[in-house]
Amino acid sequence: MRASAFLYPWDVVGDPAAPDRVARLGVQQVTLAAAYHSTRALTPRHPRHRIVTAEHSAVLYPPDEARWSGRALRPYAQHWVLGEDPYGEAAAALAGAGLEVHSWVVLAHNSRLGADHPDTSVRNAYGDRYPWAPCVARPEVREYVVALAAEAAVRPGARGAELESCGWYGLAHLHAHDKIAGVALGGAGQYLMSLCFCEVCREGYAAAGADPERLRGAVQRALEPLWSGRSEPGPGDRAGEWAEVEKLLGADLAGATRAWRDDVARGLQEAAVAAVRAAAGPDFRVLLHADPAAHRCGANAGVDPAGLLAHADGAVVPCTGPEAERAAVLAPFAERLGERATLAANFIVVSGMGGSPATLAADARHARSLGANELRLYHAGLASDGDLEAARRALAEL
Repeated sequence: MRASAFLYPWDVVGDPAAPDRVARLGVQQVTLAAAYHSTRALTPRHPRHRIVTAEHSAVLYPPDEARWSGRALRPYAQHWVLGEDPYGEAAAALAGAGLEVHSWVVLAHNSRLGADHPDTSVRNAYGDRYPWAPCVARPEVREYVVALAAEAAVRPGARGAELESCGWYGLAHLHAHDKIAGVALGGAGQYLMSLCFCEVCREGYAAAGADPERLRGAVQRALEPLWSGRSEPGPGDRAGEWAEVEKLLGADLAGATRAWRDDVARGLQEAAVAAVRAAAGPDFRVLLHADPAAHRCGANAGVDPAGLLAHADGAVVPCTGPEAERAAVLAPFAERLGERATLAANFIVVSGMGGSPATLAADARHARSLGANELRLYHAGLASDGDLEAARRALAEL
């Protein structure tokens, strides 16, 4: 199975040994961050530093001023990696070690954008804004996301791209010093807390047949038992989550939210992929980080598997849980996978982040039996030497 390791440019820039070290893992490809959200990252082998603090979402290359001139929403520059073009420098070094480079592009996850432009953020049923979650239904957000996808994906030397958070973002996924775990919401509660009620989404619900004020009240009433502790979160599986949403809201209101949100997400995904392809060469591969349950939000945006595979070259799906969870995420894509499409199983190989590099070979075989034809290793820059050695042995065994 073809394998790729995720990396940040700061894992490579300033460390001449990094490209060969990654190549020795046995991967054929590196998925290199070109546009990324704020983070604090460990760099356990870098000769100049041990911690990199990316203070806000930014692009890791010089953005094209002509493309962004006159736009209110535009990508932010970074200052935590030396050099004008950290992505370009890292990509060239990795290619010099014989590795194929693909761009890793984070789209609808941007806390600074929400801080600077509050009206662009998802607004929940209580009126609270999520500055980390741009509302992808808003025309200005969609225009920004599509333009960013095309620019950040098609960097010099890149042979393909992986688009992360290309869809709805919501309550989940960490914000700074999160303190939201005091009430267990479950999948249905996460969905209800992620519904947006900005003016654009309210109009969308109305067009789908749901009065937005009635819907907002229904969401608040459905969540009330969770806040008071009178109700436990519902089933954790994808089908059970949606059945619980329909139970809590009623099938008509729940269906109206999905009709609106699914249409918005599908349109964004198709537009982003088309923009990347228009900017790239004919053999450029475009994959989406995805979840096969369309109601889910986050980095692995919820999609319709058949719809995604109709316009993209494949999907990267998280395989962090037990075997049953892997089957739940891989099978819906595998059933619709064309001859040349990619289904990449994404495994965490950092023990400190819950990964199990020691079982990677067995886990990869299981993923292959479920239809996966590629591997992703998260994350070669964050892993310890021991974790990297375990991953290297697993890839050699495969």
